Amino acid sequence: MVRRKKTIGRVVSQTMLAEDILDLRLETFLASDVMPGQFVGVYPAGADALLPRPISVCDADREAHVLRLVYRLTGRGTTEFALKQPGEVLEMIGPLGNGFPVEEAAGKRVLLIGGGIGIPPLYFTASLLSPEGTREYTGGRSGKASSITSVLGYKNIQTFMAPQFAEITDLYLATEDGSAGYGGTDLDALFEIGRRREGSETVADIIFACGPSPMLKAVKEYALIQGVPAYLSLEERMACGVGACLACVCKTRNVDAHSNVHNARVCTDGPVFPAREVVL
Repeated sequence: MVRRKKTIGRVVSQTMLAEDILDLRLETFLASDVMPGQFVGVYPAGADALLPRPISVCDADREAHVLRLVYRLTGRGTTEFALKQPGEVLEMIGPLGNGFPVEEAAGKRVLLIGGGIGIPPLYFTASLLSPEGTREYTGGRSGKASSITSVLGYKNIQTFMAPQFAEITDLYLATEDGSAGYGGTDLDALFEIGRRREGSETVADIIFACGPSPMLKAVKEYALIQGVPAYLSLEERMACGVGACLACVCKTRNVDAHSNVHNARVCTDGPVFPAREVVL
């Protein structure tokens, strides 16, 4: 088990992908340890901001030791991060949480479903599992999937990262305003895929999803109907990020040994859970 470490990351580059969406590359040894689905805590510099801001890992270049974080501007902390220039440093802790069980996807048809800022964390998984990609997972836990279909949902035509997903997956887009891809949600796009693939029993053998709770609830229901396993990465507001404060609990079918109730801590027990275990 990889132990979390507190360290610094040196900014390599930072660009804006869409309105309020930034792509930050950091040189840090954490890139060698992190797994798809995990996140890091990045600390603002102000003395009155003691808690780190949780940001999911979008990608990791293990050889160059570069971590890629794609995040949304939401407040003072992330606004501070957005001002960082190449060569400057950020204090951070990680890797945090668990990841997607990529070893279970080897040789299978994989379906990735992402919504909004839940899209970037899925790219790391796609880049390692895609038969079209050249990346290999060095942890000895995975092989290539037989195919990957990605269904990504956006608000509007600012479909950040879609071109990268298109390079290594069979991509379907959905936008709420109908400006790109299917008009509606990513689940609307998913049902359209099913109609196009008439005669096939299921679209995939395993599902990985990340996004807002209503989307994840729909994905869980879809997976149960299809009879395929699904793993959901929950988006919850976090405080400590290390399981001490119980600010990010979610309801589960199992009893948590820490609190002795049907709760789990998203920051340590998650953020990835089997769909059958969580109550949404």
